[in-house]
Parts: sequence; structure tokens; C-alpha cells
Amino acid sequence: MDTVFSVVAFYIPFVNIPVRNSVVATWIMMAMVVVGVLALRKWAPIVLHMFVEFVIDLARSFIPGSPFSYVPFLGSLMLFIAVANFLGNIPLLFTPTRDINTPLALALVSLAMALFYGIKAKGFKLFLHPLVIFDLIGYTSRTMSLTLRLFGNIIAGEVIVAVIFDLAKVGAPLIMVALTAIGTLLQAYVFTVLNASYIATAVGE
Repeated sequence: MDTVFSVVAFYIPFVNIPVRNSVVATWIMMAMVVVGVLALRKWAPIVLHMFVEFVIDLARSFIPGSPFSYVPFLGSLMLFIAVANFLGNIPLLFTPTRDINTPLALALVSLAMALFYGIKAKGFKLFLHPLVIFDLIGYTSRTMSLTLRLFGNIIAGEVIVAVIFDLAKVGAPLIMVALTAIGTLLQAYVFTVLNASYIATAVGE
């Protein structure tokens, strides 16, 4: 379990600020995503088109009105989580979402975007009602829920993979890759669906 939590990879010279391996992995992952998207845009644009259409349909099924303004955020969120969760399968790389700071940051971004879209749609009337205190409690609880759900699923996946590897060393790598791929896509989808529902709550009547 020592490898589950992030460690300091290096210190920034002169200011002595620690940079953890989860941050380094995130930088590498962002570069991979940009290169991959550019490559798909040039050689397989149909794949990008299918992904965008999928996100549009997802947004349309939850959020009232035109879904197009929400697609960049929801699509980026889904892609980030999917790639981040799978990154640990690459040798020498760390899964960023195994560091609880990453799921917490994603949950805070989710909260900020839901409030942004809500204020954009309703103005500050979003907070001007008698039950606003319950809204504040809900914002806090769902931020914690998003954080712990993503972090807990990653840790649980690590434990399951370790058990499978101990029980079935023959063919275990293939099983692990398949399970990780399925879990990665499912977690990215669930996290994005929850964000779509939170935005729908903020902008809806």
C-alpha cells in the first residue's frame, strides 16, 4: 500500500517547494491528452466527433435548454478522469486520482462550475430564497461525496487488482487491464453524469 499514496518527486530549486509524483503524472497526462486529441483530429476525426456527440447527448438528457455551452466542461472532465485513472497502468507512472488532492480538486472545480452556470442563468437569485442554508449544506456534502467516491473507487480498484494478481499470476495482466479499463470508463462517466445533474439543479427552475 506504500505505492497508493503520492510521494515527493523533487523540489523546485531555490524556493524548495515539493512537487509530488501525482502532479508530475498529471503534467504528463495533460501532454498526452493534448497530443492524442491533435492526432485524432488529424487522422481520425470521426472518433472525436463521436465523443463530442456522446457528451452532447449526455448534457441534453440532464440539463434544460441548449447543451452546447456545457459540453467543453463536461467533455474535458470525462476525458481527464478517464485518462488519469488509467495512467497507473503505464510503467513508472502514478495514477493522479490515487492522491486524494486530485479528486478533491476535481470536486471543487465541479462545485465552482455548477455555481457559475447557476449564477449565469439566474443571477444571485440562486441564493436568495429561505432554504439557502440547505443549499450550502448540499454543496458541502456533494463536494465531499464526489471526492471520496472517486478516491475510494481508485483505492478499491488497486486492492482488487492486487488480490487478482496474487491469486492468478497466469493471465493476471490481461485481467487487470480489462478491469481497469472498464472501471476507468465507468468512474469517468458517473462523475460526469453527477456533474450534469448538479448543473441541471443549478440552472433549472
